[in-house]
Amino acid sequence: MPERWIRVLTRFRWPILACWLVALVAAGVAALPLADRLSGGGWYVPGSGSQEAIAATRSGFADRGASNLTLVITDERNTATSPAFEQRVRQATAEVTSDKRLQTVGSYGWTTLSSENRGQFLGKDGRTAVTLVGLKLDDGTARRVLPDVQEEIDRHWAPDGLRVSLVSAGTLWGEINTLSQSGLQQAELITFPLLLVILLLLYRGVAAAVVSFVVSATAIVFTLGVVSLLARHFELSVFVENAATMIGLGVSVDYSLFVISRYVDELRRGRDRTAALAATLRTSGKTVVFSGLIVALAMSSLFLVGLNVIQSIALGIVIVVAFAVLASVAVLPLVLVLLGDRILWGRLPAGLGALGRRSRRGGAPSGPAAPSDRWQRVARGIMRRPVFFLSIAVLAMAALAAPSLSLRTFTPDARIVPESSPVRAGFDAMRAQFGPGAASPHQVVVTSDTPLGTSPDSGRVLTLHDELAALPHVTGVNSPLETLRRASPQRPFAALDPAAFARLPGDARAAVDRYVSADRRTLVLEVLSDGQASSPDSRALVTSMRSLAHDLDGSGLRAVVGGETAEGVDANAAIEDALPAVVVVMLAVIYLLLLIAFRSLLLPVKAILINLLSLGATYGVLVLVFQHSWAADLLGFQEFGHLQNFVPVLLLAILFSLSTDYEVFLLHRIREEYDGGADNTASVAGGMAATAPLISGAALLMVAVFGAFAFTGIMPIQQLGLGLAVAIALDATVIRLVVVPAAMQLMGDWNWWLPSRRRPVRPQPAAPFEPTPNSSPQKGTSRT
Repeated sequence: MPERWIRVLTRFRWPILACWLVALVAAGVAALPLADRLSGGGWYVPGSGSQEAIAATRSGFADRGASNLTLVITDERNTATSPAFEQRVRQATAEVTSDKRLQTVGSYGWTTLSSENRGQFLGKDGRTAVTLVGLKLDDGTARRVLPDVQEEIDRHWAPDGLRVSLVSAGTLWGEINTLSQSGLQQAELITFPLLLVILLLLYRGVAAAVVSFVVSATAIVFTLGVVSLLARHFELSVFVENAATMIGLGVSVDYSLFVISRYVDELRRGRDRTAALAATLRTSGKTVVFSGLIVALAMSSLFLVGLNVIQSIALGIVIVVAFAVLASVAVLPLVLVLLGDRILWGRLPAGLGALGRRSRRGGAPSGPAAPSDRWQRVARGIMRRPVFFLSIAVLAMAALAAPSLSLRTFTPDARIVPESSPVRAGFDAMRAQFGPGAASPHQVVVTSDTPLGTSPDSGRVLTLHDELAALPHVTGVNSPLETLRRASPQRPFAALDPAAFARLPGDARAAVDRYVSADRRTLVLEVLSDGQASSPDSRALVTSMRSLAHDLDGSGLRAVVGGETAEGVDANAAIEDALPAVVVVMLAVIYLLLLIAFRSLLLPVKAILINLLSLGATYGVLVLVFQHSWAADLLGFQEFGHLQNFVPVLLLAILFSLSTDYEVFLLHRIREEYDGGADNTASVAGGMAATAPLISGAALLMVAVFGAFAFTGIMPIQQLGLGLAVAIALDATVIRLVVVPAAMQLMGDWNWWLPSRRRPVRPQPAAPFEPTPNSSPQKGTSRT
């Protein structure tokens, strides 16, 4: 097959090159609108209480729409007692609500109520006013439109001392999208020059280093184009672009390193370009395909998690890895056919290179001859005292893993955007002026089979309201019930009768219409707490509220709890419920693939246990940095008190697949030595000496990519990038250099145990001849 494919590439190289370039341009054009098509959603669990609550409030209410925002206005020059304050607030509010891009359906708050009834919408400082605005825009459109409106409003009013913030999920995720794009550009500006320098040192050649980016460009551009087309028809998370680009850069540069280095090595051996390329595809090409298969199958296990944000990221990674493999075995060979010996152009002085001549059999990468003695000595030194070195390494990794026992996760909130952002300023102002829970109130949505005014069980709703208000950490409940009780003390919901309702004052009718649907069958109770949405107290409060809501169910009434905290609780529960299945499927796939690759029952078990050790250490480092602020200031990270809930499960799948790649590269070479007749010690030492330079170079490339994203991305990408960088660094050092040789030395020939498998026959050295008194004399020396 490699020879036939090379003949096709050689014969039709120019038409194939033209087709590839046209497809690349088309994919690039298709990718242009990607940012506007991605969604800030994906956190709702289908069928959960939080999803039902948000769906029930998107229509049927006055001043509520498909999306909503809170207009937060702070006057730095005037207080509410000044006429200028009200004038300026009204002007800014009118400018926002009259903007045709927003398609406002109504508003409720400081600017719509009379002076005696709007006190609850004035902040503690007497300078901050709030108005709630409903929009016709769906979530995706709001996320695209609101950031532009926010920028224009801020540019208009900020010089006059008026801070105007549009606080909503749409503006938050729109800002996150903008920051993601900015972080992606910064990461690319850092990553590409850094990768070029590393590749120059690895290849010791300019042409080979530049050609490596062919795979990266192909994989990433095609992936973004495909994802953009999919995002037209399916909801995909805003995080998919950064995650796919980050993983795509890492694996594509690694794959190109294995292919190009093998090809260069074959050319240096004197083979012609066709024979060199055929040998490359039979060895490194096969290894790359197997590696990509492992990554794709491991990531596919994440589709078992019923959360769109995780499925979106998993889909992006699977697509980019598939294109990286395709580019490595199809596009890259085409470029090598076109370049031929010119791949050796731009050689650097020998002392600057990290990879020299390689000699290898099979598909595993092998290292240079010069440092092989050094790696041999390292491996043999460790294997002379395997228990000692293994114990030290395991204890060190366990110490790093210990903090992971306190790992906490939750969904992102406004703190992931910079404090300088007007959006962040609005959220912070809401919390400072109206209480910590004001920016993210809990919602209890009550639905009735009949209008609440005629329901015989409506009194149970009043009881629920009072029980909610009495819960610990609740600072208030926004609802129309106080208004209804004043209008009809004995039967508050009787005031919903059309005739009675018409007699209510205008402000009272506005309050009722905001919290009670037009058909009078749905009621919204907004519960304010004294903590952040992600705080343990807020999570416990959701549990208590759901217990009360469950008690209401029956007799035509039903209540569900929604809001930011409930959404996070449901998302965490979805991940936790799916995690056992994800782990079982992923480990089963990896075990079977390694079993097929190495024909050993025990080596896959050893690989899985080592990966778990590395994963625990990575979790521990993330907990230290992001939960306990260890070195956070030095590294420029913000303390959150928790990890983003999709980060640990993504790390689980990505790290297992990437670490298994390195395991395959190393063990393939060790097995060659073992099957060739070397004993266990010699085969492990030989395998390490052959693969260590290339694995170290590949790991260095990965760490450079992931580290760049860790220091330039938004908080979830920072956590994911740092976790991947730490894990790859640990895997390439502690795991590959210490744990693997020590463990394999202790396992001995059991490394390759498989029932019914014949052990390789190793030639035994001949014993020296020792004559005995009865031994026969040799011919020519007999006595006479």
